[in-house]
Amino acid sequence: MEVDKELLEKVASVARLKLTDKEIDKFAPQMKEILDFFGKLQEVDTEGIRPSFQPIEIKNRLREDVIVNSLSQEDALRNSSLKKDGYFKGPKAV
Repeated sequence: MEVDKELLEKVASVARLKLTDKEIDKFAPQMKEILDFFGKLQEVDTEGIRPSFQPIEIKNRLREDVIVNSLSQEDALRNSSLKKDGYFKGPKAV
């Protein structure tokens, strides 16, 4: 693809960028290199390859919901000096 001043001005306009002539001269070879690279990607044979949206297959890693004994309210509050009416006592929230 031919990258010229007109193309860069159009791309800059769509991207709402204001480029100076010096910047356009600087970016023209860079844009050509980028477009050439994407052209090479178009040549890759992807026949029979499924599209991949994640680099690693995502699997649901949930565990079984098993009921187990836990601390009683009394045991949980046993070592706390800051407790009131069966709950932990914390600072006032304004």
